[in-house]
Amino acid sequence: QVQLVESGGGLVQAGGSLRLSCAASGRTFSSYAIGWFRQTPGKEREFVALISWGGSSTDYADSVKGRFIISRDNAKNTVYLQMSSLKPADTAVYYCAAPRSKYTGGSYYTNEYEYWGQGTQVTVSS
Repeated sequence: QVQLVESGGGLVQAGGSLRLSCAASGRTFSSYAIGWFRQTPGKEREFVALISWGGSSTDYADSVKGRFIISRDNAKNTVYLQMSSLKPADTAVYYCAAPRSKYTGGSYYTNEYEYWGQGTQVTVSS
């Protein structure tokens, strides 16, 4: 089982940057792809970025491509989401998640993720 804890959210002005962290427990963390998702009130949780279990493959939602970078440090059991050029539209609760199966490239779909963190709020002011 994997337990995930997000941190690093906060209030930032448009154009600013934040780095989110997703810290995981469990000796098998490096075997799991990790996805970042975000959600605003009244809307579905949406895909933001993913990184494969080995870290060699990443992918991003079109809305964040070129502005966000996902990375992982398996020695620290942590995945990062570096967010730059933030926009008010990026305001949301951000969640990291791990899928049911190990050794995958990750998925864009929330129903393929088994383990979720509690979320961290990101607010971008205009």
